[in-house]
Amino acid sequence: MRHAGPAALDVLEPLLAALRALPGLNENRRGVFYAKRRAFLHFHEDPAGLFADLRGAAETDFERFDVTGAEGRARLLEAARARLDQSSLRRS
Repeated sequence: MRHAGPAALDVLEPLLAALRALPGLNENRRGVFYAKRRAFLHFHEDPAGLFADLRGAAETDFERFDVTGAEGRARLLEAARARLDQSSLRRS
């Protein structure tokens, strides 16, 4: 599975825009997000679809989300919000 290229990221642009609006996220390069200088979220593509890897709640690994469709994109956005909230509470 390879990192998402420009065409795949074009398809995900509305999701990327929503992620850019989340406080605490920085987009290092298109489609690659960091939170507090730690890798937080990036995207992959393969023949099965589009996928996102989001840093896990334990912060030791990544959880994969299928973002090929709207339902998966909504789940990813909600999970990203929750993880950012958890992270800010832990480090406050």
